[in-house]
Amino acid sequence: MKALVIGATGATGRELVQLLLKDEDFDQVTIFVRTAPNINHKKLTIHEIDFKELEKNKELIKGDILFSALGTTKKDAGGKDQQYEIDYTYQYEFAQIAAENGVANYSLVSSVGANSKSSFFYPKIKGALEEAVKKLNFKKIDIFQPPMLIRQPDLMREGEKSGIKILNKLNKIGILKSQKPLAVEKLAVKMLKMAKTPSKEKVSTCLPKDLFI
Repeated sequence: MKALVIGATGATGRELVQLLLKDEDFDQVTIFVRTAPNINHKKLTIHEIDFKELEKNKELIKGDILFSALGTTKKDAGGKDQQYEIDYTYQYEFAQIAAENGVANYSLVSSVGANSKSSFFYPKIKGALEEAVKKLNFKKIDIFQPPMLIRQPDLMREGEKSGIKILNKLNKIGILKSQKPLAVEKLAVKMLKMAKTPSKEKVSTCLPKDLFI
């Protein structure tokens, strides 16, 4: 199989790419990035692209499954408009092209609490993206709504470190167990497992409780 990955240099994407490169079921792994990472592997193809001009790269977006792990924060992006562009526009347009090009399966990293009707910006755009991609012509769609993620040390933000410590303390006394922090390695493993598991349903959504199984 041939896997396509966007968000490959992020916390979850980084782990996912390593798993795909080791997996014998995948003979090609193609990642689309703004800046190429320092990775070399015989199965890996790296395309440096401008996500604002996806149409120019349309012919490259072909394969069996698209893994979408792209995402940012308002602070890192530079504002709400910029975050919306990355978290919604780029991901939706890429998925749309993939579906049009015959990519059969789609795997999306969303967020806990994703809801297009939310009064909060982040879960609202995540929910809107989920609703939009469900309408695309994929045969199988796996959506993951992870709780707070435990990222690699070099990618961990200060606010996340504090949040994880607080949640872990609460979890120990039986509070907010449904929001137990999840290591990105475990999320990537679950994504790969789901990608290779046949399903009668077009759309499967994994909530936090499903990701610890």
